[in-house]
Amino acid sequence: MVSRRVTDWNDPGSFAHHTIEIEGLPIHYVEAGNGPLVLLLHGFPYTWFEWRHQIGPLAEAGYRVVAPDIRGFGQSGKPARTQDYTMLHNAGDVAGLVAALGEPGAVLAGHDLGAWVAAAAVRLRPDLFRALAILSTPVGQREAARPSLGWERIERERGGKMHHHYFQEPGRAERELDADIASSLRGIYHAISGDARGAERWRLLTRPGETICDTMPDPGPERLPAWLPQRVLDEYVRQYSKNGFAPPLAHYRCRELTWELTTSWSGQKITCPSMFIGGDADPALDLIRAQYDALEHTYTDLRTKALLPGIGHGAPEEAPHLVTEALLQFLSGLGDGG
Repeated sequence: MVSRRVTDWNDPGSFAHHTIEIEGLPIHYVEAGNGPLVLLLHGFPYTWFEWRHQIGPLAEAGYRVVAPDIRGFGQSGKPARTQDYTMLHNAGDVAGLVAALGEPGAVLAGHDLGAWVAAAAVRLRPDLFRALAILSTPVGQREAARPSLGWERIERERGGKMHHHYFQEPGRAERELDADIASSLRGIYHAISGDARGAERWRLLTRPGETICDTMPDPGPERLPAWLPQRVLDEYVRQYSKNGFAPPLAHYRCRELTWELTTSWSGQKITCPSMFIGGDADPALDLIRAQYDALEHTYTDLRTKALLPGIGHGAPEEAPHLVTEALLQFLSGLGDGG
């Protein structure tokens, strides 16, 4: 086990980095602390680094904290085949990581895409993961119908494609996002946040003739929010510049395949202790409010359900102290040190 005090949360070099192979795939992760294992799973378009504010405090509170790069992201392996990015693959990586760390189990926390991965892992291995925290994305039960049918309905009713739908065309979104990675990331991080106002906010639908970048306008380098200092953005740009957006986007292009492979999840409830926190200024609430309202139908032991005032979709970075406090409160309520 690793015990290391983080001295500068905005410096990736302050963390202890490791890479192991799981079924032949390199998985990079950072680690701090000793105690019950807590795994932090990042969202899109981030890396492990989005949890930088939580890693140190959780470790200091007596937990072994591990934050991996999900396959396709950061310094982890990037399979060439799109079909290797299903939620079953992601959940297998998480279970394999627990085994490689020599631990009997873990508590999972996932943000955005990481929330999907965490929920999938709990569904597959409830014996291994005894508690679940999901942030910003209220993952519900497996859809009754193909995801594409819902996307097509939204396009018919609202006249534009939601991002999951837009991302399905190979080559298109990555070509647009890779054209200027710094601008793309600035635009995304700001537009989904609680700081964006009016036309700056993420428009959830890409209309005919627009690109995905048009829905998340770049505020420019002079208007970075306080929670996203330039050197933090530079680290994200450095990681995404290595391989571009195509590997992370493969996760979205597996939505249909994951649905086809998970018939056994239909109607399945998650019974372990769970929590959800998001932001009441999240632009995505326009489309996910029904899932948020129905969380109790999926999570039978939902101990926390809250929307943070003024916070957007990037809660771990926008409201780091509130997220850390919520996680620590949830962990302390589990007993046996989490």
